[in-house]
Amino acid sequence: MKTPGTHTAVPSAVEQRHSTAGRFQGTDNPRHLRALALLLQRPAKREELDARAGCSNAPELVAELRRRGLDVPCERVSAIDRDGHPCRPGVYHLTGADRRKVSRWMHLRGGRYA
Repeated sequence: MKTPGTHTAVPSAVEQRHSTAGRFQGTDNPRHLRALALLLQRPAKREELDARAGCSNAPELVAELRRRGLDVPCERVSAIDRDGHPCRPGVYHLTGADRRKVSRWMHLRGGRYA
């Protein structure tokens, strides 16, 4: 049983995202930079982000970018897995607003990532 008055509200993921949604805070993390380079070129599946960024948990990497002020939506697409079964993998992409935020951040850094 919970004791009255001891509950601490934890912000939801949506609330946390909206707290930083106004501006991309930037990053100097090489994995973030490699992921952004790929996503600026095209949408990417989780496995592609893992390979390009050099990580093994792209959803957490994307969550880090979201906490820094980007939306980076994930669209579920229909596909067939290697065993011939239907599946719905996620494909991450940058929104137009994300692209403008990254562009603005890059401009402030002299047009470079690092």
